[in-house]
Order: sequence, then C-alpha cells, then structure tokens
Amino acid sequence: MRLRDFLICFGCILVAAGLLWIASGQLDDINSARKEMKLVIDEPLENAPPSLAFATVAMGAFRGLVVDILWMRADKLKEEGQFFDAKQLAEWITTLQPRFASVWDFHAWNMAYNISVAMPATQPQDRWRWVRNGYELLRDKGIPRNPKSIVLYRSLAWIFQHKIGAVSDDVHRYYKLQLANEMQPLLGEVSYEYIQSLAQAPKELSEILAKPEVAKFIADLKAADKSFADEAALVDNYLSLQQNPARFSEEAFSVADRYRGTKGLTAFDTFAKAYHLRHRLKLDPELMMKINDDYAPADQEDPNRGLSLDWRHPDVQAIYWAVKGLEIAGGKKEQDYSIDELNTDRIVFHSLQNLYTRGKMIIYPSPRQDVEDLSPERAAVAGQDRVFLFPDLRMFAPYRKAMLKVMDKYISDKGSNLSLENGYRNMLKNAVVMFYQAGHKMNAQKIYAELKKRYPDRDEIQKQTMMQFVKKRFAEDLANIGINDAREIIVMMLSEAYFRYALHDDDESFGRERMAEEIYNNYQWEFSDEDVDRVTLPSFGIMRYIGLMTFLQSPGYPQYLKQNLLGRMSVERPELLEKIQAQHEIFQKKSEQQN
Repeated sequence: MRLRDFLICFGCILVAAGLLWIASGQLDDINSARKEMKLVIDEPLENAPPSLAFATVAMGAFRGLVVDILWMRADKLKEEGQFFDAKQLAEWITTLQPRFASVWDFHAWNMAYNISVAMPATQPQDRWRWVRNGYELLRDKGIPRNPKSIVLYRSLAWIFQHKIGAVSDDVHRYYKLQLANEMQPLLGEVSYEYIQSLAQAPKELSEILAKPEVAKFIADLKAADKSFADEAALVDNYLSLQQNPARFSEEAFSVADRYRGTKGLTAFDTFAKAYHLRHRLKLDPELMMKINDDYAPADQEDPNRGLSLDWRHPDVQAIYWAVKGLEIAGGKKEQDYSIDELNTDRIVFHSLQNLYTRGKMIIYPSPRQDVEDLSPERAAVAGQDRVFLFPDLRMFAPYRKAMLKVMDKYISDKGSNLSLENGYRNMLKNAVVMFYQAGHKMNAQKIYAELKKRYPDRDEIQKQTMMQFVKKRFAEDLANIGINDAREIIVMMLSEAYFRYALHDDDESFGRERMAEEIYNNYQWEFSDEDVDRVTLPSFGIMRYIGLMTFLQSPGYPQYLKQNLLGRMSVERPELLEKIQAQHEIFQKKSEQQN
C-alpha cells in the first residue's frame, strides 16, 4: 500500500514537472504578445534612487506595495506644498503602475494647477509650460494607457474648460492666446466644408503620395531641399515651411509658391493638417465633424449650410475630450451611469453655455503703454496680443438641445436631475435678459414663455411680465457685476443701441450707449487697483467695435437695417464710423498676420 502511494505521488510530480516544462516553453511567446498588446508594466525606472530601483526589481509581484507607499508619500508632499517632489514620485508611480488612472489624474492636476501657479505671474510662459505639460500628459500618455477611464477624459476636458477657458488664473489670457496660436494655422476660423475635408483626408502618408499630382509636388520639394527627403519628418517640415520658411532653402519656398492653388498642394496641405491633428494633437477629424454636426450653431440665413465651431476656443477643446470620453468609456445602459459620467456630461453642456456667453473670440494688439508705469505683472504681458471673448447668441440653441438631452438621460436619478433642472432654470433667466438687451425681444419672449411653462411653481415669475422680470434681473446683475456679466451686458447693450439707431429710435439708442459706457467706467474703476489684468476689459473703443460687429453679423436682423445703420453713421456720425473703421483695419491686419 505504501509503495502504491509512493508511485502515485512520484507520478504526479513527474506530470507536474512536465507541465511546468511545457508552460515555460510558451513564456517567450506570451511575453512577446504582451509587449505587442502593450500589456507590459514592468519597464525599469529611470533616474530613480538605487534603493527604489532595487526594491521594484527585488519585490517583483509585491511592487504594488511599493506603489502604495509612494502614493501616500506623494499625497503628503502635495499637502505640504512640495509640488516638485510630488511630481517626481508621481512619475515613478505611473511607470510602475501605468494603469492606475488616479495617479495620472493626480500628476496632471499637480502640474497644471499647483506647479503652474508656483511660477510668478511675471513669467506667463513658464506657467503655460506647466499647464501644457499637464494636459499633454493626460492626452499623450495617460489616456492611451487607460482608454476606458472616463476620469482621465473628464480631467483633461476640465483643464481646457476651467484652467485655460475661465478667468481664475492671473494669466488666463496668455493661456488662451497660446492655445489659439497653436490651432490657428490648422483650424483658425475655418468653414464646415474644411472640417469635412479634413475628416475625409487619407490617414497614411503612402495613400496621399499615391496621387500623381501630390507625388510630383513632393518630388520637386525634395529636389529643392534635402530636408524633405526624410519621409518620417515630411509632414512636420512641410508645416514648418508654411510658418517658418527661413529654416529651409529659398528654392523650397519657391516650389511651394509655384504650386500654390494647385490640386497637388491643396490635397497634401489638407492631409498634412489632418495628419498633424491625429498624431500630434490627438484630435480625430471624424469626431470633430460629428461634434460640429451636433453642436455647431445653425445658419439662420441658409438652413442647408453648415457652420463650424471655433476650434481655437478652449471650451470647444473641452467638449471634444468630454464627448470622446463618453463615447469610449461611458455607460451603455442607465444602470451603468456613474458620477464621473455625469460630471463629464456636465462639462459638455457647461462648455456650450460658455460658448453662448463668451464664444466669439477676437485677438487684438495690446495698447501701447509705458512699461515703467505698470506693475511687474502687467509689464510682463505688455505689448503682447490680447484675447477677448464675447457672447455668441447663436450657441443658445445647441446648449438648450444638449441640456434637455442630458436631463432626459438622468431623469430617473432624482438628485442629479434636480441639480440639472436648477441649472437650466437659471440659464433660462439669464438668456431672457441677454436676448432682450441684444434687441431680440421675440426670442426673449419665447424663452420667458418656456421658463414660465417649465417651472410653474415659481410664483415670482408667474406674476411678472417679461419687462418686469428683465428690469429686476438687470438691477440684480449690476449689483453683483463680474467680468462675465460686464462683458455680456456692455456688448449686448451696445449692439441694441446700434439696432435702435438703425430704426431712428435715437433717444433709446443714445440712452443705451450712455448706460453701456457708465457700466464700463464703473466696472473699470472698481477693478482699477488689481495688480494684474485678469479681470480688466479692453478699451471702450474696442467694446464699441465688438458691439457693432455683433449687430452686423447677427442673422436675426434684416439686411436693410444694417445698411440703414451704416448709411446714417456715414452722414450723421462720421467721426464714430471713422474710429470703428480704423479699429476694423487693425483687426483685419492682425487676422491676416495670423493666417
């Protein structure tokens, strides 16, 4: 009996050893497959102290314990304000556990929010570098390693929406300008048809070079400058030739100039920009096209013509990443929805709300000032171009559509739905005043009717006429005015002043213009002692120009009224028209330089 048991045990040992030997023979193939599928997470640490490097190798499967210790240490360093040390630990953690989404979120937030503001406001370029490092970390490394983590999409969208798009940072205008300058050569003030052509462009270099007219253009370019012989850098060099031709030979620029307007150059130019968007900025033109279809404003003069969002705007970038996160990592059923998904949905409609209240962007030269008379913070940005955002009433319809869709999505979640309803009600109240101030009384009346119908339990609204509501709301806004309120009120009031002037309603016109100037002066006086220009407005001359352009570009006014306005101004107020035309020439010149 004992011999039999011994033989059985010995046989089992032999079988086990054989199975282990067979399994070990498959290890190389398994490891190769893991590397191909990017499932390897044990890359060696770089620049780590010897003790940490030894611990991660020696502990093997217990590396998770090392990560926990590092994570607690990084969190403590952040609380103590030692942001750079926390950044280094976070880098090690992401190397050890690249699929630990929370540490990517922590790392990006630390750079974009903590380290950036550790730089003085007198060095806006240093602050911007850390903000950019933060969102590029999520965009280029964190999300590719964690494509199903909606938290990372939400955090990336939040940096664009809040850090760059809002006014909380002293140098937020510098951030907006840098983002606009990066996007301008690719997507600045483009049409719907151009976005469509980017979405339809070939994805690989070999596809575009297969076209004879493109191949001939590239062949001539290579012959003119050997820099273009490197196909790996062909797209980057071509785009650099457009923006910095001094880097290349004069013959190369002559080739590009000779092909200008031809099918070959046009096709390669579209491909190069689409390729740069996909591979450098991680923006998929096909998804951009879908977002345009869903959220771009309608052309009221031609319903069959599509319009494009302004992709230089930080809130448009925020919408892109939020929508992408919802498509890839969002819940497919109601029971799968999470609080992170709700917050990502919030970013979409909040960004649409921002585009409605400050969606139009102009870039204008900074006024000439004596640097010696400025504070160090203002002197640091003196002479730089400035970005100003003002209302785009066309974006109210896309906001309303998105908001109703989200409320329907979370209708069974009473707590979330109540919060969404409260936000929508407040937005309707603001919209009534804004449309009324802009002279669009019929639209204001429609919105007010929806407000009363959707929220009948609000007695103060049910008992008031629209005019009573607007006057009360306007008084409340003036009592608690901030930069967003001031911007909206002044631009909309000036726009209505021009509308009234076109109708020969001169008393109302001059009254609104005077009130707009009083609001402007009072606001500027209130914030005149700010050390930085984070919350200051452009000159009133620029505001007057924006108000006029808002009226002239608004599809809600008939063309004959716009002609009446320009005719009256040329006869009765030529000095004002001359100043506005001079301002227009400045903006036109700046736009040409950017293009």
